[in-house]
Amino acid sequence: MRSDVRGPVLIVGTGLLGTSLGLALREHDVEVGLENRSPSSLHLARDLGAGVPAPAGFRPALVVVATPPDVIVPHVVAALRAYPDAVVTDVASVKGGLASEVASEAGGQVARYVGSHPMAGRERSGAAAADSDLFQGRTWVICPHGAAASDAVAAVRRLAITVGSLPVVMDPRDHDAAVAAVSHLPQLVASLTATRLADLPAEALALAGQGVRDVTRIAASDPMMWSAIFAANAAAVLPHARALLGSLSEVVDALEAAASEGPGAAGVMKAFAGVVEAGRRGVARIPGKHGGVARRYAEVTVFVPDKPGELGRLFAEIGDAGINIEDLRLEHAAGAKLGVATLSVLPARAGELSAHLEELGWRVMA
Repeated sequence: MRSDVRGPVLIVGTGLLGTSLGLALREHDVEVGLENRSPSSLHLARDLGAGVPAPAGFRPALVVVATPPDVIVPHVVAALRAYPDAVVTDVASVKGGLASEVASEAGGQVARYVGSHPMAGRERSGAAAADSDLFQGRTWVICPHGAAASDAVAAVRRLAITVGSLPVVMDPRDHDAAVAAVSHLPQLVASLTATRLADLPAEALALAGQGVRDVTRIAASDPMMWSAIFAANAAAVLPHARALLGSLSEVVDALEAAASEGPGAAGVMKAFAGVVEAGRRGVARIPGKHGGVARRYAEVTVFVPDKPGELGRLFAEIGDAGINIEDLRLEHAAGAKLGVATLSVLPARAGELSAHLEELGWRVMA
């Protein structure tokens, strides 16, 4: 496949993002050199097909620094010095002071540096979790500083587009404020919620449904990486954490009143309803598919035998009906070899889908 990226590309750091980026670029026949302090991580990324260890004399046109956040600056500065003709970017999730730190060490060479951040990832880390489709349909934030060269910004934009991302230009501080609310705070809340599960008895955990799985999915993330992110973006995360603490304190007061005086205690129901309603308003503002306005979908639940090929058969038979699945949630029925697939479709198609699947013998609950 043809690419607009002007290679070769050097990727410094072969974790989840670096290896995924290498895989995506190789699918477009871009020459990719890899660099990592850990030989085993480097060799795994190579074996997965993300590129080859950068040989002596390698001269990249673009360097992507995908190392842990706390060592981004030394690697960016080293790349600017080692490759005087290359554009250098990084993929760290905190951008605020990076450009000034790079400028203080690299001087005039900082014009070739442009910070960026693909809004992509998963709860698993390392090259083994890499996926060439990781960036498909995701926003890639480009954060140029005042001295950034226009051709350097254009090079990072081409990189984002090549791997299937939507490039968006933002001021570094605006970026940090945004991700504090939509990425960093959710990670913190997920981790704190999952902490409460650590000492639960097995019979309680056996009742876990999709709700707790949804809330805690990202709690399986890398603690070292997130420690560095929280520390680096502390100023932006702090007001959200304080506001959350205040709201939680009000809920605790209502819980104490309900526990001691009963559910009829003054103000209890208002407090509980208020926090849930405020949450509903927040969820309603999350952009919908392809970044558009959020839409409400009808849900059709289908019971799927836990056997090879059954889920594929379900999708094929839905496709035969010409109905698009807007979203999917899959879980397993407790104590039964049965999957429960909840399909989100346009409301006007829900009845048609239910009838179609029932006619084919599926157990359906609309």
